[in-house]
Amino acid sequence: MTPGQTLPIPRGRLSSSLVEHLRTGEVRIPSTSPADVLGDEDAQLALHVVYELSYRGYAGVDERMERDDEVLRVRHRLEDAMEAQLRSEVGLVPRDAVALLERLSAPSDGPSLSRYLLERSDLGMMREFAIHRSAYQLKEADPHTWAMPRLDGRAKAALVEIQSDEYGRGVPGAAHAELWAETMDELGLDPTYGRYVDRLPATTLATGNLISLLGLQRRLTPALLGHLALFEMTSTGPMARYSAALAAVGVSERGRRFFDVHVEADAYHEVLARTDLVGGYLERHPEGGREVAFGALALDLVERRFAGHLLDSFEEGSSSLRPAPAEAVAA
Repeated sequence: MTPGQTLPIPRGRLSSSLVEHLRTGEVRIPSTSPADVLGDEDAQLALHVVYELSYRGYAGVDERMERDDEVLRVRHRLEDAMEAQLRSEVGLVPRDAVALLERLSAPSDGPSLSRYLLERSDLGMMREFAIHRSAYQLKEADPHTWAMPRLDGRAKAALVEIQSDEYGRGVPGAAHAELWAETMDELGLDPTYGRYVDRLPATTLATGNLISLLGLQRRLTPALLGHLALFEMTSTGPMARYSAALAAVGVSERGRRFFDVHVEADAYHEVLARTDLVGGYLERHPEGGREVAFGALALDLVERRFAGHLLDSFEEGSSSLRPAPAEAVAA
C-alpha cells in the first residue's frame, strides 16, 4: 500500500519534532506533556499523527515507524496524560453502566449543535461542520472494529452486526465513510482522506483521538463499548436534524444519504448496543460496568467540548476552523 496522506503542518515543538523524526528517524522528541492535553493544539495533533500510523499512514514515512521506539514512547506518554485528564474531568463513575447510558441518551433541553444548525440552515456552517467531522467520518467504524477479536458471545455478535451496517454490508459505495465522502462532495468540499487536518482545532482532534485511545488498548475494550453504545443511542435525533438542515440549504438527496441511512440503522442499533453489546458484555464481565460507563462519559465530555466550540464560534460570527495554511491560500 502506498499512502497518499501527507504529514500535517506542525503546531509546536512536540508535533514539529515528531514530524521531523518520522521523516528522518533521527530527531529526539520532547518528553513533556501539557496540563490540558484535551485542549492543546500541539499535543492533539501529535497524537493524531501517531495514531494515523496505525490506520493509513503517510506518504514518505516508513511503515515501520508505527512500532518505532521513539514514536511509541511519545504515544504512550500522551495517551497516559489524556486518559488521566479524562478520568479526572469525568469524576466519579457509576457502576451501573446501563442506567448511565439511559440517562445520557435521554432527550435534553440543553444546547444542541444539530438543533442550532437546523434553526439557522446556513450553508457555510454546514460546510464547517462537515470539515470538522471529516477526520473521523472518513474512517467511520474502523476504530471500534479493534474490539471485535477481543469479544465473544452476544457482545461479539452485536458488534459484528453493527459494524457490518457501518461498512455497508459489503456493498461497494455503501459504507458510511463512503457516504460521508458523498456529503462532502455535494457541499463542494474535498473528500480526500486527511485533507482538512490542518484546519481542525484540538477540540475536534480530541473526539477522534479518544476512539483510537480506547480502541488500540485491549485493557480499555469495555470503555470502547461504552463509547460506541452511547454513539448509537444518541444518533437518530441529531442525524434527522442534520439531514433536514442540509435539505433546507439545497443539498441533494445524495448529499443527505449519510444522515438518512443513520436515522434508519441507528434506531435499531441503539437497542442492539444497549441490550446485546453492553448487556452481553456485562453478563460475562460484571466487573466491567465502571469502565463501560467511563467510555460513555468520556465521549459525552469531548463531544460537549466540541459542540461548545462550534456554537461559541457561530454565535460570534467567526470561523470554528483553524486558518488555512499559507501555502493553500497562495495556491
